[in-house]
Amino acid sequence: MESDTSVGVIGGGKFGLALANLIAPNADVILYSRRSELSESLNERHEYRGVKIHPNVRATTKIQEVCDQCKLLLPVISSIHFRKVIQEMSVFLTPEHMLIHGTKGFDLLPGELEPGYQFVGFRRRDVKTMSEVIHEETNVIRVGALCGPNLASEILEGLPTATVIASEFDEVIKAGREVLSGKSFFVFGSYDLRAAELTGALKNVIALASGLLGGKHLGKNSEAMLIVRGFREMVLLGELMGSSSRGFFGTAGIGDLIATATSNKSRNYSCGKRMAQGENIQDILASAEEVIEGIRTLKIAYFLVNKFRVHAPIISTIHKIIFEGKEIESSIFDLMKYPLAADVDFV
Repeated sequence: MESDTSVGVIGGGKFGLALANLIAPNADVILYSRRSELSESLNERHEYRGVKIHPNVRATTKIQEVCDQCKLLLPVISSIHFRKVIQEMSVFLTPEHMLIHGTKGFDLLPGELEPGYQFVGFRRRDVKTMSEVIHEETNVIRVGALCGPNLASEILEGLPTATVIASEFDEVIKAGREVLSGKSFFVFGSYDLRAAELTGALKNVIALASGLLGGKHLGKNSEAMLIVRGFREMVLLGELMGSSSRGFFGTAGIGDLIATATSNKSRNYSCGKRMAQGENIQDILASAEEVIEGIRTLKIAYFLVNKFRVHAPIISTIHKIIFEGKEIESSIFDLMKYPLAADVDFV
């Protein structure tokens, strides 16, 4: 990447703001958001809702502007809106563009999941990763995913962390590394794009489960057991979706899982914790400042578990707790004593 080339960030959520701040010391940033109040606050005061924004970040509400002026774009959009935004961008994109998305979830065709949803008529091929959506909706060839333990609050605080740029293209990994690397942010590369996207989505489900444990104060021993067994289910489901298990064992896989499934700064962990403490899931979602991706991903993961007929007791039980009203504490104890023939049987 040329040092004077602007980089576009698509999405003004906390993670989008964190990425913009990371990139700003290395390149000018144009951040796209539909919210005019965000653009005005960033451009006039270099802050938004108490978050200080680097002066090299400029905001716009015009998606064509960011596409026209930036060849490297980082879409950081909730999965439920991802396809629609990519469709809006598509008329302004060319094969010269690179897209590195930071969305950790699944796209679902032919429709969305409503309350009381049923999966009648859905097929495995209706579940898409974000890179598949980009390829379906645009003529962009060079695509990647930003994965890893990226808790936005810690990034904004300047705390050290690492991330992974996963792509089939060396130039995408190189471009991402050049604009994101900093004194407290370390960037690794991976060619296993599919594994990175799958683990990035599925770990949010395990984080919900871990939050339930935390909310019931059941201790770190049970938390560790659940995370390990949850990781096993992630790997098995990932393999059935066409990924190798190897990609799950790095920074973008187990590293991201540990951070997301143990931190109060994780939206998914906090959601599970609040539910275990007696809050209604609908009230939690209504009060959340940003999308809790694990809730939607849980619905899709549960569909895949049943479609593949894979043995995934944690995913199945968490679905019953959140969507079918199953009692939390007894369900957790049932999970903890669930027999497995071997401790590690997925490597």
